[in-house]
Amino acid sequence: MGAISAELCLRVEAGLWLLLAPRDRRDELRVPYDGVSSLGHVVESVGVPLPEVGSLLADGRGVTPAYHPRDGEVVDVREMPRPQPVPTLRFLLDVHLGTLARRLRLVGVDTAYENDLDDDTLIERANAERRVLLTQDRGLLRRRMLWLGAYVRGARPEEQFDDVLGRFAPPLAPWTRCTACNGLLVPAGKDEVETGLRPGTRRSYDTFARCRTCDQVYWRGAHASRLQSIVERAEHVVMTAIAE
Repeated sequence: MGAISAELCLRVEAGLWLLLAPRDRRDELRVPYDGVSSLGHVVESVGVPLPEVGSLLADGRGVTPAYHPRDGEVVDVREMPRPQPVPTLRFLLDVHLGTLARRLRLVGVDTAYENDLDDDTLIERANAERRVLLTQDRGLLRRRMLWLGAYVRGARPEEQFDDVLGRFAPPLAPWTRCTACNGLLVPAGKDEVETGLRPGTRRSYDTFARCRTCDQVYWRGAHASRLQSIVERAEHVVMTAIAE
């Protein structure tokens, strides 16, 4: 007669269900347990990276991911609170989140992004610069070397933007960062920048800013109303997150 394997009952909070396989998205998930793995390993084995977990309860007691559960224990897996308190509100985005990076920079959030960094480099930079790594790669979030990361929800940039702002509620400073490189913008006189402007722009606009890092020049042009709507959306999301 074969040995009877141990089993755990996971109650994963509904906000984390998107990280589970569709067949596992239910109120109680029964999973086999080898008797030796940590609870953190079990939780990640069903698809939930530990950076997405706010707390763990085993039979109602708060435990850490290093806890070794007993056969039959009921484990509550709760998501991170929102807004999530973090040591820093500086971010590094993985290579698939370029549009999100530009939007965060538009509203003044310190956002590092390059489109050619591999996983190891992303982790090294996030750790060295103490930036929260934002990604949709759950494998990256399971890397033990990563000091802090978060899974970005949503397929469209608008959804991702709302998710990050609602999760962290960073202070906003619209129109102060270069959307191309993340450098800070400073006012620039028209006489300083007009040699690089097209004739129509020289005639139509008088107020400019320049990036201190890459010298990119900015003005409120034809796209200003669309960008302003993005800024207003961001302000609403952050204020709502703080109020809740």
